[in-house]
Amino acid sequence: MGISFSSSHSSPPSPSPTCGMDELPESCVALIMEYLDPPQICKLATLTRTFRAASSADFVWESKLPSNYHVLVRQIFNGLPTDFENGKRGIYSALCRTNTFDGGTKKLWLDKNIGKLCMCIAAKGLSITGISDRRYWNYIPTEESRFSTVAFLQQIWWFEVDGEVEFPFPAGTYSLFFRLHLGQPSKRFGRRVCNTEHVHGWDVKPVRFQLCTSDGQFVTSQCFLREPGKWSFYHGGNFVVEDGNTSTKIKFSMTQIDCTHTKGGLCVDSVLVYPSEVRKVKSFLSCS
Repeated sequence: MGISFSSSHSSPPSPSPTCGMDELPESCVALIMEYLDPPQICKLATLTRTFRAASSADFVWESKLPSNYHVLVRQIFNGLPTDFENGKRGIYSALCRTNTFDGGTKKLWLDKNIGKLCMCIAAKGLSITGISDRRYWNYIPTEESRFSTVAFLQQIWWFEVDGEVEFPFPAGTYSLFFRLHLGQPSKRFGRRVCNTEHVHGWDVKPVRFQLCTSDGQFVTSQCFLREPGKWSFYHGGNFVVEDGNTSTKIKFSMTQIDCTHTKGGLCVDSVLVYPSEVRKVKSFLSCS
């Protein structure tokens, strides 16, 4: 009876085979990746061979590239980058690297997280009143600059820094910043020190910033320079680009031309152009 009882109950059904991630169709994985950020795509590409293959799909990376990437490629690489054989992913990777042009005075790259264009212009790429007179200005080497050199102001009556750039910026809104430092930073016995001996005059009258574009945009603002001993980003204004297939020319300046007093002890490193939305994720850009 015991035998007949046990035989009347069938054995539990074996579990149905599960579908592993590597068995997902490559095309489906690629469609999902199209909605992810570049860092997320790169992380998923390390999971399986299917994910790695899907992460190479051209349409995935074309959606991350600026709409005028073909114009940028011609402008920066004079053709195609060396790793163009990797398709759109290779172009994205090449644009994300820091690309130097215009005699080494400008650097350009895509922000890896959002795929937006960023630009940095060296002090040597700016027009600085009195820069050729060593009584006022000197170029000093430093590890704290992308360009390894900054312009240091000892003392001057008429302070004026001007610059301009013409470039096919992708459509969007951009913010311009001056990277400045009150005092002269250096290293002593391996430690960072700052000489503030020459810092003076910046608390008497504010510095005026101006920005204008070739399509008639104009912005002006002013503020005092503060916080000796640290690099600060002073907002020079915003501008909007409507058409990324044509070059936009921007002119900008930073002045303090009240000749009733001298001012000095300032390091001018560079001017940065960032997509305005970057200010939300880079807190150091909100200091001015």
